[in-house]
Amino acid sequence: MTSFPAQANRVRDSTLPPQRRLYALRECTLHCAPYGFRATWHHLVVSARIPRRLADDPDALVRAADELQRARDVVMPQVQEYAERRRREKAVGMRAPQAPPPWNSWGWCGIAYCPDPEHHPAGPLATVVQGVLNRYTAGITVDTHCLACGIERRRPGRACPTCGVHPDGPAARWRVPSTEERWRRIWRRDLGNRSETLAS
Repeated sequence: MTSFPAQANRVRDSTLPPQRRLYALRECTLHCAPYGFRATWHHLVVSARIPRRLADDPDALVRAADELQRARDVVMPQVQEYAERRRREKAVGMRAPQAPPPWNSWGWCGIAYCPDPEHHPAGPLATVVQGVLNRYTAGITVDTHCLACGIERRRPGRACPTCGVHPDGPAARWRVPSTEERWRRIWRRDLGNRSETLAS
């Protein structure tokens, strides 16, 4: 897997076929998926208005990559600071982190993981991610509040009814029989009027 910057450059390269640019966007999303891959992908399809026929609006792919880039720019300073702190801790014999932060997860999916790919925060990714990091830094815990939208969590261990973020992150156990078919529809960008409704 190549880096996020390399794949983002491919998404923005208008000389490449749209399908290849779409696959590059998929790779970008694997690198930066604050809601988990599927929910982040659904968010991008809706917010950037990526059409089923990519030739109808190839710039939608660039809008999606730009939104991911803005979210990544919010997280990277935290990641770099954490990596530096862990180097210092390991140098003095502290091998395991006491409490891994939410961005210490594959694709950063632990930041605001949404098990339902169609139920996720509606705001811009960067805004939601910044809010999560601010609440985490302020010492607010997922036991009492949803770090994504800030509401009081009345049912511990359940996804937030407002924004869909699950406090257990990717370890959340959430399954419905139609999940795979729903995912195939989302991947094909076959959302019909739903995408227009969600984007408004």
